Amino acid sequence: MKRVAILGSTGSIGTQALEVIASNPKRLAISMLTCNSRVDVLRGQIDRFRPKAVCVGRKADAAELGREYPRLKIYCGAEGIKEAIGTVDCDVVLNAIVGIAGLEPTIEAVRKGGLTVALANKESLVTAGRIVMEAARASSVPVIPVDSEHSAIFQCLAGNDENTIKRIILTASGGPFRGFARDRLTSVTVGDALIHPNWKMGRKITIDSATMMNKAFELIEAKWLYGMEAGRIEVVVHPQSIVHSLVEFDDGAVMAQLGHPDMKVPISYAFSGPDRWMTGTRGLDLIALRSLYFEEPSGEARRSLDLAYRVMHDSEATGHDSGAVALNGANEELVRLFLEGKIQFVDILDTLEYLIDSHRPMAITSIEDVFVVDRAARRAVLERLVVEPLLS
Repeated sequence: MKRVAILGSTGSIGTQALEVIASNPKRLAISMLTCNSRVDVLRGQIDRFRPKAVCVGRKADAAELGREYPRLKIYCGAEGIKEAIGTVDCDVVLNAIVGIAGLEPTIEAVRKGGLTVALANKESLVTAGRIVMEAARASSVPVIPVDSEHSAIFQCLAGNDENTIKRIILTASGGPFRGFARDRLTSVTVGDALIHPNWKMGRKITIDSATMMNKAFELIEAKWLYGMEAGRIEVVVHPQSIVHSLVEFDDGAVMAQLGHPDMKVPISYAFSGPDRWMTGTRGLDLIALRSLYFEEPSGEARRSLDLAYRVMHDSEATGHDSGAVALNGANEELVRLFLEGKIQFVDILDTLEYLIDSHRPMAITSIEDVFVVDRAARRAVLERLVVEPLLS
């Protein structure tokens, strides 16, 4: 029986992970659940899964839960999550927190040791991949990717020597605006951008998919997860989302992982691998599919990927990883502004490109360094898009 802590249990990944756990009651049990503000959803999860501990974002919610569940250990806030990870017994920590808020919990988990980190929080590796992976190696903590593309690579590598990898090929659906040039994006609304053709995801990651920044960040993730140089990681657009990623080996063999779009597959594999459990996902009907097709990234999407390659090349040339931190922080702020209706969709990439053009790389040697660069990137976004226009 594996004891699982789910960080971000009320979000898209967290709720699907609980479905996987509910389907495997003799294999998995919940030890801890966390959420920021969706406490009503959390209550239902507490009643059903009986965790030993929970953590919420607000003190008032923590106090109320403490009165309702007197035998439940209640933690609160960012420090509470870190304390809980350090004290609550678990075998797997699934980090499904959205954004850079998930970085410190990842660090806490890998440094604790004696467990597995199932990572759905890509920002942990985008902003601090060098630090996270070094800490994981030092503590002998496996870091298992949960997103579909990196889980596909992880599955393709099972039983293979990573030293024989020639290149990694990430697939991208292309999102709702596949192949669009800039002039077609100037009138895009939040509602338009939140309609993903294949996947049901949270709001932030759905916008990232529409800009293709999600795929840009997956490039950076691959660099740290698999020790790959930028020149050996590629992206192809695959609108059907059936092939989730591919690995080419030195002997010319290419291995791919296929399946219908369903996040329960990579979530389940993070818990079970190398074993495989039933997920309820429907199998592929190859005759009905008839064909699989791929194309090069084009239009505005190419700009997103180019930004990732730029910061990756800077990292390789200088050993300074701040470009990826700035890219992530600025993107988080821009997505927030877009979702709030304060900027246009095209402002996201325009601003990211401007900020990376002006960014001066610096060494990232600590988590404190990450947050310094992150805050500076967010300020730069607001100064360019909010403060300056109001003063002009």
